[in-house]
Parts: sequence; structure tokens; C-alpha cells
Amino acid sequence: MPVFTEHHEAHFTSSATVRDVVIGMSDGLTVPFALAAGISGAIASSRIVVTAGIAEVAAGAIAMALGGYLAARTDLEHYRSEERRERDEVVRIPEAERREVQTILESYGLEDETLLAATRAITTNRDKWVGFMMRQELGLESPDPKRAFASGATIGASYIIGGLIPLLPYMLLPDSAKGLIVSAVVTMAALLLFGAVKGKLTGASPLISAIQTVLIGGVASAVAFGLAKLVQHM
Repeated sequence: MPVFTEHHEAHFTSSATVRDVVIGMSDGLTVPFALAAGISGAIASSRIVVTAGIAEVAAGAIAMALGGYLAARTDLEHYRSEERRERDEVVRIPEAERREVQTILESYGLEDETLLAATRAITTNRDKWVGFMMRQELGLESPDPKRAFASGATIGASYIIGGLIPLLPYMLLPDSAKGLIVSAVVTMAALLLFGAVKGKLTGASPLISAIQTVLIGGVASAVAFGLAKLVQHM
């Protein structure tokens, strides 16, 4: 007699949350660092650097959170608009929509009686019919209505956490030149750790993800720092 063992599938289902954390944290680590670095090149006092940095973190977090919220709301509104259109077509031109269902099922290898039976099963229930067309024809999944607020809050909070990391050395060291050196080391270490964790969560190689994150964050910081220094000399 065969023995069946319980099977657990370990799929990662929080990609949207990870994406929001990545967006907020990566910007939070690079932009405030570049701003603080640019200011420290002209001002010796770390207190002024911290004041300007905190102001940027607050403004950046609000802007990023609002952007995340509006992006998620746009996704929801787009889905609802397409759903209304699809529901109207199911009522107005049902035969054409049935043929579309049949064509999609044929692409999966269904044929003859199996194809007809599957088509009837899907098109009998209007809600399931519309849902099938949204996923299979348009490639859209129904967004969570609460996703907009959660996305904005996650991005904003991640930006604040990321932004405070490069500012911490300036809070502890009165000399901005020393604060800059420590801040650069701390920020690169944070990017390295953040990249490794991101890779672990998404199933990618933690080492490769860490290296990529450091390189991207380092280049972004260097460019922003260069622009800040350029503005100072204009």
C-alpha cells in the first residue's frame, strides 16, 4: 500500500511588500547619504548636516509614501476599469467572449469534448468568466483594496529607516569630515546587508544580490554626491 507524505510548497508570496521595502530602503540609504556628504564638504559642523539630512528624510519619506499610495491606487482603478469593460463584453457579445475563452484553453492543449466542457464550465458563471478573462486574456490579478495604504506606509517607513543610517555617524561625531568617512562605510555595509537579505527573501543568490545592491547604491550615491558638489560651486 503506498504511503503518502504531506507536501508543503514553500512559495514566496510577499513580493509586493519586498518591492516596497526595496524602493524605500534603497532610496533612503543613498539620497540622504549623498546630501549629507555634499553638505559636509562645505560645512564643518555635523549639527547642520544632521538638520538638513533629517529635513530631507522627512520630505523624502512623505513624497515616496505618497508616490507608492498613488501607484497602488492607479493599479486598482485600472483593474476595476478593465473589469467593467470585460463584464460589459460578456453581456453584450457573449459568443465572441466564449470563442476567446475557447482559444485560450486551446493554447493549453485542450481539445474536442474536453475543450467544450471546460469552456461551458467557465462561461456558466459570469463572475468566474470575467475573472478568467481578466487573468488569462489581460494578465491582471485583482489588487487588494487595502494595498494602497500599506504600500505607501511601507515605502515611507523604509525610507526613514534607510535615511537615518547614513545620518547616524553625523549625530555621534561633531566633525562632519570624520562623519562623512564613517557614514560612507556604514552606508555601504548597510547596502551589502540589505542586498543579501533581499536576495534571501526573493530566492536569488544573497551574494550576487548584495554585490549588485552595493554597486547600484554606490553609483547612485556617487552621482548624487557629485551633483551636490557641483551645485555648491555654481
